[in-house]
This record gives sequence, structure tokens and C-alpha cells, in this order.
Amino acid sequence: MPAGHSTGRSRRSLRVSRRAAERRKRLRRTLIGSAALVTLTAAAYTMAPDRELTTVADGRPGGRSEHGGEDASAGEGGHPAPQGGKRSPAPPHAASAAGGSTAGGSTAAKPSGSPSPSASASASAPAPVPSTGPGVFAASTVSGQPQGKGPARRWRVEVEEGSGVDPDTAARSVEAILGDQRGWIKDPAYGFQLAGPGQPVDFTVKIATPTTTDRLCEVVTPELIGETNCRAGHTVVVNLKRWQEGSPQFSGAVEEYRALIVNHEVGHELGREHETCPGPGQPAPAMMQQIKGLLGCTANAWPFDPNGTYLAGPHVP
Repeated sequence: MPAGHSTGRSRRSLRVSRRAAERRKRLRRTLIGSAALVTLTAAAYTMAPDRELTTVADGRPGGRSEHGGEDASAGEGGHPAPQGGKRSPAPPHAASAAGGSTAGGSTAAKPSGSPSPSASASASAPAPVPSTGPGVFAASTVSGQPQGKGPARRWRVEVEEGSGVDPDTAARSVEAILGDQRGWIKDPAYGFQLAGPGQPVDFTVKIATPTTTDRLCEVVTPELIGETNCRAGHTVVVNLKRWQEGSPQFSGAVEEYRALIVNHEVGHELGREHETCPGPGQPAPAMMQQIKGLLGCTANAWPFDPNGTYLAGPHVP
């Protein structure tokens, strides 16, 4: 055998062995890297559902969910004086805090991973207005300062239990209406004051379910049953359905319709009688039975305009 041949073959074997060793090292590194990647991916996937559940529960990432007329009358047979509509409108899309003076609320953007459409719809739908209740009332416990220049007529709110309306919140809403400069206090002869617990009152504002309202107002006319407001004695009876939903005959926000209810019925308490439209295109008087038709007037909730002019109309015999 030629000299050096064995040595050449040994060198080739050594190179082959080194290349095999390097391949084994690369393979080990590849396997270790792949295992690490699988571990990290599994960890991230495990953590993801927790963030999704938080978004669904809170309504938006990183926060808490916040949940936060008169009706123109359909007929008044002397005393009591029923006021109401013939049918109820569809409830407002954004529910107001029940009993509050704000009708609506903001709607958060729908987060990823939100519930099914049916679950979301049921969660956002306003609670139905109960048609009947126990006939037991809870009185407001807050009090207020005298409003207006005239002798203060004391009043309080009473809300039928189970109605979903907070008496104190409703009392503040009525107080704001009675204290508005477009309201009755614009006349220096009139004044009001929200009475506190145990204090005597001159009249009461009762918010009652439709069935209880019909009983207090002695409603017998079929088309008025379940739909009216009235003044009975020294009690202003506000139909819960009208308070919460407004009226399909009134083109305005629920808050404006509540003002019409209060101004019309308290107007009767003050001795005011029904008036009618003074002329086409003019605001309907607050004492007009606007539910019977506007007769060319425009819907209006207030006795006075912003300039202090009384929005009068011809007296209704």
C-alpha cells in the first residue's frame, strides 16, 4: 500500500465525523428552540381568555360598566281631571334612569368577545313599565327651598311601590320643573316648596301604575283606561307609563313631556282651566288638551315662553 494512503483516509474520516457532530449540535439547538416556542405559545394562549372575560364583564377594557305630558289630556269630565293618550309609544332606546330627569344614557362600544346578539339585546332593553301595583306609596324624604315670589305651596312626591321609580329622584325632577322660569313661578302670584318628611303639604304628586291611576282618577271612558293623568282633589296623579314613556302625541323628549304633565295638572291645582289653540303656528298653551289635537298649534310644555310671555289661548267652556 502506498505510503500516506492510510493517513489520507483517516483525515477524511475525521472531517466526516466533525460534520456529523456539527449537524447533531444544530439539530439539538433546533429542537430546544422549537420546544421553547411551543411553551411560550401555550402560555400566551392560556392567558388570553382571562382578558376576554374581563372585557365582557366590564363592558369596556379596563373599566366598569355604568348604568346609569303633561300630557295633553284626552278628556276631563270636571273633577277629577284625567289627562292622557290613547296608546303607548315604543319605549325609548336608551333608558333613563328610572325616575330621573335624564332619559338616556351613553352606549359603550361593543368590545371583542362580547356576548351573543340575543344576550346583548336583552341586557340593553329597558325594563317594562308595570301595569299594576299594590296601591301603597313611598314618600320622598328630601326637602327644598322656596321657589317663586308668591306664597309657597308645599308639596311632596309619593311613588307607588314596585314602580321602579325612586321618590327622591322624582321629587328633584318635579322641583326642577316647578322652579323653571318658563313655569308657573314666572307669575309673581305663585310659589312652591318641596316639603320634607313629616311637614304639612298643600298638594301631593303621586306617580302611580296605570291601574292605580285609573282608580284614583275614577277613569271609566274605555279609550282612557290605563292612559291618563289627572288631578283628584289636592293630588296630582301622574301615570307611571306616561312618566316613563312619554306620549306618542307629543313630539319631544320624555323630560319635556314630564314638564307638560306637571305644568298642566299643577295648573289645575292653581285654579287654571283648559285653554285652546290661539292660532296656527303658535305654541299650544300648557293648559290645552293637546292630546285631542293641536288645531294648528305646535306642541309646548311650558306656561311661559323664555321672554316671560304667558302662552295663553281662548278659554274652553
